[in-house]
Amino acid sequence: MMRMRQSLAQFEAAFHEETVEDRQRRERLRREAARRSVQRRNERVTRHSTARFLMLVLAIIGTTVLVTVVMFQMLALWFA
Repeated sequence: MMRMRQSLAQFEAAFHEETVEDRQRRERLRREAARRSVQRRNERVTRHSTARFLMLVLAIIGTTVLVTVVMFQMLALWFA
């Protein structure tokens, strides 16, 4: 009988220990998933910001070229 109680106690202790470990593992996995999610979002924001900046630079350059060409054409018409 004593052996059975000891065995049952060992089983309960092992079950409790495994439950705690499982809870810790799930929490760790949840934190890692949240961290990866934040990291992916930051990378996506950075990538989109870079693309928007390049489009802005191209728009400014295109506008400058267009205004310069039109200005010289108008000057050529004015003095022709």
